[in-house]
Amino acid sequence: MRHLMSPLDFSTEEMNQLLDLANDIEKNPDKYAHACDGKKIATLFYEPSTRTRLSFEAAMMNLGGKALGFSSASSSSASKGESVSDTIRVISCFADICAMRHPKEGAPLVASLSSTIPVINAGDGGHQHPTQTLTDLLTIRSLKGHLDNITIGLCGDLKFGRTVHSLIEALVRYEGVKFVLISPEELRIPDYIRDDVLKASGHEFEEVIRLEDALPKLDLLYMTRVQRERFFNEDDYVRMKDFYILDKEKMKLAGPDMLVLHPLPRVNEISTEVDADPRAVYFKQVQYGVYVRMALILTLLEVDVC
Repeated sequence: MRHLMSPLDFSTEEMNQLLDLANDIEKNPDKYAHACDGKKIATLFYEPSTRTRLSFEAAMMNLGGKALGFSSASSSSASKGESVSDTIRVISCFADICAMRHPKEGAPLVASLSSTIPVINAGDGGHQHPTQTLTDLLTIRSLKGHLDNITIGLCGDLKFGRTVHSLIEALVRYEGVKFVLISPEELRIPDYIRDDVLKASGHEFEEVIRLEDALPKLDLLYMTRVQRERFFNEDDYVRMKDFYILDKEKMKLAGPDMLVLHPLPRVNEISTEVDADPRAVYFKQVQYGVYVRMALILTLLEVDVC
């Protein structure tokens, strides 16, 4: 039995196999329509979510299985004081696989230690979001054709953004990837990512404040929202929340083939006028998220579809 806590839980070869499987699911959905008949996924979401929770449920349903779970801690026995370990022991009696989101870093890992079914980390605090990373990698590879030799700009909340941390850790395994880290001083990338991941890997990176300075050199722009739920001080959030706004004028600075990704939800950081730009692929990204989660469920349940 295997769990997924971090993108690094898969080797590069296994990652590529997973992405290949996701691409095959995209092209041949009928082939996989009954692959998980009789199987159930439990979605245990202690934090609010739209895309991640529903995409896991849609993924299992597309495979012929069913979904159960809860969408907030207040609607679970956590509100009565039940531990994560006890919850997963109970859920293991009901489901075949589990996706867990939790505000505390490491909570899905704690659950996996007591689980008798595969556990997928669906986001733990500001730490990791591995299935979003798989979604990002599938989107980039499908639309660009490769994951190496790209220049990617990561913009916004780089301090608390778990999607950014996970994506950097995954992309440093590919050659020729250059990173442009775009953030205000207060939301710069954490030291452990800068020193232990970027510097340690030897990848080229630079840190800038102005989005306009970065846009002309990028193959990909990964926008993120400033997350109110990660701030201890409302005044700090209000001061930071509109620091970056990508609009049509700024898009004129970017190359004709630069793609704009966003893990969503967005607030003000991408103007809705950008949605019509063919370089904006964040809603395509959502669809790729279903395919990659279908592939992940099949992989962790060891379901082989011939």
